[in-house]
Amino acid sequence: MNMQTTTRLTAAETALVEAFASQIGELPGNGAVIGTRDRLLDDLKKAGLPTRRIEAWHYTDLKTLLRMVPEAVPASVIDPVAALVEGSSVLSVLQGAADARATVEGVQIEAFKEKLADGSAAAGLTALDKDDVIGRINGSFVRDGFALAIPANAEIEEPIELQALHAAGQVHTRFPASFGAASKATIVERHQSVADGAALVSSISDIALEDGADVTWIILQRQGAADTHLGQIRVNLGKDAKLRLFVVNAGGKLVRQELRIAVEGEGAELTLRGVNLLGGDSHTDVTLVLGHNVPHTNSTEIIRNVVFDKASGVFQGMIRVAPDAQKTDAKMSCNTLLLSDEGGFSAKPELEIFADDVVCGHGATVADIEKSHLFYLMARGVPEKKARAMLVNAFVAEIVEELEDEKLVEALEGVISAWLEKHA
Repeated sequence: MNMQTTTRLTAAETALVEAFASQIGELPGNGAVIGTRDRLLDDLKKAGLPTRRIEAWHYTDLKTLLRMVPEAVPASVIDPVAALVEGSSVLSVLQGAADARATVEGVQIEAFKEKLADGSAAAGLTALDKDDVIGRINGSFVRDGFALAIPANAEIEEPIELQALHAAGQVHTRFPASFGAASKATIVERHQSVADGAALVSSISDIALEDGADVTWIILQRQGAADTHLGQIRVNLGKDAKLRLFVVNAGGKLVRQELRIAVEGEGAELTLRGVNLLGGDSHTDVTLVLGHNVPHTNSTEIIRNVVFDKASGVFQGMIRVAPDAQKTDAKMSCNTLLLSDEGGFSAKPELEIFADDVVCGHGATVADIEKSHLFYLMARGVPEKKARAMLVNAFVAEIVEELEDEKLVEALEGVISAWLEKHA
């Protein structure tokens, strides 16, 4: 049974209910949006935060782990930071408020608060299922973000960076994006803390690729050491669409990143690559639900994890192949370097296959650094500490190097190297 009692709310649940009551008068939205917010919050109050008894949250008992919700703070004065990749078009969302002046040539852009105000966003403020607490929280509290529309046949040469920065408090953003037929673009969705102080961040990206669209979407999460980050990406792939999705988690105290992907067009291809860098006493959860719903589609998913200190993590990967999805080719793997006796990582790859003419597989490994590799470097005069850092960096950089853009590869390798220098 997945519904939970409402008789005893935790401190975090109580704080969410009280925050909604105090903010509802200033949250953007017409009558339809406000009604949707009310229903989502009521569902959240009735169900409560999920516990390990709910299968999808078995390794991340949010009811226990989310011990407090910071108070909402007035909009802070935050300056944008340099783009991850030089030459990118930056769309800033600072402390949850989008820069309404932002433009990108050839792209239709609208501040999400405007879609809330006129009610056009109401239909998208939904929970995907009974266990979708991220959908409920974000739909209840979201204030702003950007809606992007890339026209058919458009090719956006430089990356577009969705730069979501915050100081502390509560920040809830939304990024719906549609890519027209045969369009091509690179999006960097960047979440980053720029100050000390705890924050609760939720963010949902709704992505639709029409027939033949070719998209690279990068999620870079670098929240603060006290922050909670609840992220979700919802994807629909049309015929012959290609999506390269890269997820890099390099921060946060408590992180849940959900990937909800539906492959709906024949000939569609998904490439998912993930890097999770875990240190301190943090907990990071990446949960994938991938549906191959039509014939002749392909996907590959590779997740690499590095665990230091007392950190813990989990990758849950579910691939569902529908009865009509013959000729599906889907492969998933999760590899972890566990570099501490006090840390831990759980991997739960799953397949649900209802078609008989498919090629599907999954695997998971957990190991320490290969001693022979370490010996090889040390025998050639490399100090042990540096040798270990080199091997760890190579383990995760291999994933990033699959990106075709050299500037992107260099930028992400810089993020990874900086994190490893701090934690290794």
